[in-house]
Formats: sequence, C-alpha cells, structure tokens
Amino acid sequence: MANPSLSLLFLLSLITPALISSSPVQDPELVVQEVHRAINASRRKLGYLSCGTGNPIDDCWRCDPNWEKNRQRLADCAIGFGKSAIGGRDGKIYVVTDSGNDDPVNPKPGTLRHAVIQEEPLWIIFARDMTIQLKEELIMNSFKTIDGRGASVHIAGGPCITIQFVTNIIIHGLNIHDCKQGGNAMVRDSPSHFGWRTKSDGDAVSIFGGSHIWVDHNSLSNCNDGLVDAIHGSSAITISNNYMTHHDKVMLLGHSDSYTQDKNMQVTIAFNHFGEGLVQRMPRCRHGYFHVVNNDYTHWEMYAIGGSANPTINSQGNRFVAPDIKFSKEVTKHEDAPQSEWKNWNWRSEGDLLLNGAFFVASGAGASSSYARASSLGARPSSLVGPITMGAGALSCKKGARC
Repeated sequence: MANPSLSLLFLLSLITPALISSSPVQDPELVVQEVHRAINASRRKLGYLSCGTGNPIDDCWRCDPNWEKNRQRLADCAIGFGKSAIGGRDGKIYVVTDSGNDDPVNPKPGTLRHAVIQEEPLWIIFARDMTIQLKEELIMNSFKTIDGRGASVHIAGGPCITIQFVTNIIIHGLNIHDCKQGGNAMVRDSPSHFGWRTKSDGDAVSIFGGSHIWVDHNSLSNCNDGLVDAIHGSSAITISNNYMTHHDKVMLLGHSDSYTQDKNMQVTIAFNHFGEGLVQRMPRCRHGYFHVVNNDYTHWEMYAIGGSANPTINSQGNRFVAPDIKFSKEVTKHEDAPQSEWKNWNWRSEGDLLLNGAFFVASGAGASSSYARASSLGARPSSLVGPITMGAGALSCKKGARC
C-alpha cells in the first residue's frame, strides 16, 4: 500500500491552492503585441519560405527537414502566455515502446505512464503508431513533453491526460478522443508516491492548478466532459493549432464564478480549427484574460465564445461562420449576469470576419489606447486564417522530410 501520510497529502492537494503557481503578466497587452509581432514576421517571410504559412509556431520548425534530429527545438516555438513552457527540453529523450500494459500503480518501463511520472525532465516520443487505452487518468509530472510527431498516436477509450499542480508541460501531436471518466482508484503520480483518486471528469486534457502549459497540434474529439479545461488557478497557457470536432462543451477556462484565484488566469487561444459537430464553449471563460486570435470557427450550435464573472476577452482576426440555425448566429454569450452587469465586461472584437449572419456583441471599455497599439494584425486578417489553420490537428510527419 502507499505510505498513509503520503496518501493523506495527496488527498489534501485536491482541496488546497496550487503549489505550483505562475505570477500573472502585469500588462497582458504586451503579450498580445508579442503575438502580433510573431504573426507579422512570419507573414513577411512568405515570399522567401516555400513552406511558410504565416503561422509563426509552424514556421519556427516545420520548414526543417531534419526536425526529427532536433525535436526539442519545438520548445522554443511557442507564443502567447504559454511561451515559456519548455516541457522536457532540457532532459533526455524517452521512447515509448509499449502501448498496452497500463498499470496505474506500478507502470512498466517503456509505457507512456512510466514516462510521464518520472521526476527528471523528459522529451517523450513514440517508437511506432499506437493506440493507448488508459485504465486511469494519466497524471503528469513537471517538465515533460509528449511529442507524437513521426507516429500516429491515439489516446482513446479510457481516461486521458491530467496536468495537476505541475508546471512546464507540452502536449503535441496526439489524437485524443473518446475519453471516459476514471477514478475511485489508486494512481501513481511520481516514482515515490501513489494515492487515491476520486472520479475524474473525462476531459481530453485537464489542467488543474498548472502553469506554463502548451497544448499544440492535437486532434481532439468526443470526450465525456471537456476537450481542454483549465481551472483552479491555472495560468500561463497557450492552446494552439488544435483541430476540435464532435463535442459539446469544448473548452472551460475558469473553475467557478466564486473561485477568484482564476483572476490570474491568462490564456492564448491561437490558430485552432473549431470544426464540425461542436456545440459551445470555444472557450467559456471566467475572471481572467483571454486572447483569442486567428482561429477558424466553422461550426457551432449554441455559441462560440462565452463567459461569466467579468473575464477580459480579446478576439482578433478570427473567422466566424455562423450555423444555419436562426437563433444561434451570435458568436458571444454573456452568462449568469443581467445586461446591466455584463455591459461593463471588456469583450473586444477587431478584424474578425463574421459570415453567414454571425455577430459579436462587444462590451466594456472597447479599444483602449493600449489595445489600439496592440492591434497590428494588418488590413486583411481574414486572409490569414485559412493558411494559418490549414495544418491544425495532429500532423503526419515523416522522418527526413518537412513536416
């Protein structure tokens, strides 16, 4: 059995504030400006790089045919609030060779679970195509990268990834789908400790009190709860280049209206494709600051972007294609508050392309002077969305060739 005192500490961690925290950026508009500079720099290079897309993350590494020999270069390519997430950049390569034998308490060497619980930084890759059906949540330790490039890797049919009270995580190039609830079981979270887990929600990626997190180029669909949820004081997060389909409550950012620690949450949502079969929460925000830039919204049934508890939502250069449903044309949803309250929430839209009757209800201060300085997407942001998001989702990368 696990050491009783360690198990008690494990249980207490579920109800205490995050031990791993990230101080919020004091002026988030400066991060917005950095994102815009990166986009514009990539766009200016389009005439010189035949593989360039104008997507600054992809143009940082995808043009290199030798990407497989320098995988950890990817860690230097993030933008936005999660830019400093280095994952396992400074550690060894760990190759996952065993797609089965998932033992939540005593994971076997060569399995994904054994890799992610180690104490040292690791860059985790896969020996071949594989589908991994986890028996319980995959509890990650700090300074880890899961890098699916070069293989078709599916995490499906069981509980999926949990990033709880840890820092510096990169999740890249995975197909995560059909995630189920787990819990009421023992699960190991480090080589020296395992403890009792209560029932999980069944998210594809669950971020709970985590910081410096980058979720990039994954294909996500059809899970029990959210596709990417970040709650309980999580911050310094970038969610980019993902392809999301066939799901109801896509992305929850902020635990509850009463959980004011989420005022420090800062998230960049960039270059994602919100595709067919989606209903709502792309994202649904509380309290913090959320930069939603150059995403392609081609499907929703209820609304695209919503929130409560006075979040700042900065929407720039996105393409919103409203559904043919008469009463679902509004991009936005101000939740759990009367208009007399939400009219003061700072929700801003600039350069967004609104199609098929889509409309964005802005509120609050509008374009402040600092916001105006940050707005440098160019005159035709809609022309960028197609090529920038064309490669969203898990990529089919071959060794010795551009990805």
